[in-house]
Amino acid sequence: MDITVYPGTLGGEVVAPSSKSEAHRALICAAFAAGATDVACSTSSADIEATVSCLEALGARIARTRDGFRVRPVPGTSATDNLPEPLRGAVLDCGESGSTMRFMLPVVCALGCEASLTGRGRLPERPLSPLYEQLVEHGATISAQGSVPLRTRGRIRAGRYELAGNVSSQYVSGLMLAAPLLRAPVEIVVTEPVESRPYIDLTVSVLRSFGVDVSQSRGTSASGAPARVYDVSAPEGFSSPGSLVIGGDWSNAAFWLVAGALSDRGVAVRGLDAASVQGDRAILAALSLLGAHVLRTPAGAAVRPAGLKGATLDVSDCPDLVPPLAAAAALAEGTTRIVGAARLRLKESDRIETVSAALAALGAAVETTDDGLVIAGSRVLRGGTVDAANDHRIAMMAAVLATRCDRPTTILGAECVEKSYPRFFEDLAALGGSYEREA
Repeated sequence: MDITVYPGTLGGEVVAPSSKSEAHRALICAAFAAGATDVACSTSSADIEATVSCLEALGARIARTRDGFRVRPVPGTSATDNLPEPLRGAVLDCGESGSTMRFMLPVVCALGCEASLTGRGRLPERPLSPLYEQLVEHGATISAQGSVPLRTRGRIRAGRYELAGNVSSQYVSGLMLAAPLLRAPVEIVVTEPVESRPYIDLTVSVLRSFGVDVSQSRGTSASGAPARVYDVSAPEGFSSPGSLVIGGDWSNAAFWLVAGALSDRGVAVRGLDAASVQGDRAILAALSLLGAHVLRTPAGAAVRPAGLKGATLDVSDCPDLVPPLAAAAALAEGTTRIVGAARLRLKESDRIETVSAALAALGAAVETTDDGLVIAGSRVLRGGTVDAANDHRIAMMAAVLATRCDRPTTILGAECVEKSYPRFFEDLAALGGSYEREA
């Protein structure tokens, strides 16, 4: 599906969708907790539904409710190490969700069940090392990386795991989510620097909601390199908190906050927690550095227009903010350098290249580097045609910029927003945007 977005001005207020990062983690914990858990999650998405589908394939019963999900755990796993038969031979469809694949792989290895994990789009190409090697070293048998489906058997052991901190925080989070299923202490040693650390902190926060103790300390890897050490202890496994509320998604709200900085009237987003562990709340600090007028409100956050000026932005801890920040930079005075984004080359698209291509298609002056972008701001962009490259964040970035272009912008494959934010274009319209769907 292609969507054409027309020039105009955005302003007003929208409600943030629920955080898919929090939802993934909470649903997994709930699926193995003692007792049912009500997960209040006001919105869903293709990625969240992928995690739900995988947990149901393992035997969890997950019902949609008015407020979100009621999760009844996988039979047997919350009280005993003996695996019920329905777990054996499970087929887990991860869709296009990297988080789902990287979380569910260590989970099924901790369960010791024979399972097949499959996916679509670029997912089979996305790397799993060094998580893959650590799982094999600790007792799992897994088919070759890149194969679809990815088949597993054998149960991993508790003990010490080592991961590089500059590859993917999802590997660390996946091991943390799997650790309580082993009923024995697990030590996860992450060599420094630890990038995207807020996502690990988010995992720790959710685990603690389910009664899992995670302590942190400084240490060294087997080679003597400085490391951060996470000790996960849950001899009784997960315990249900009864109910849990998923917070608003700072990653997706970032597009509207950038729209506020580029608009004539400003934009407010309700449902955001300023004290959230989500690392992408750094969007407020980044926009402030660019010169926007940023407000924290009791209900969320708002950004009002101001003269944006270029700056250097290090996104090592918040790489998902690159597309919205690139949109702001394209219309800021001067040059903006985005650094620390090398891992974006392994997302739904090579996001450094696809952000660059999208900006260039709209008339922006942009160069790529090994780990980021250099963007020379312009007063106005011309519009045109942008290929979303099956990447939800490219489609959303292009839509926000399209409202500030001289002529209409057509986004090819805009349906990819379903991955994380199905109502994105409806919210664009609620803020005054005008668009037209094309079959």
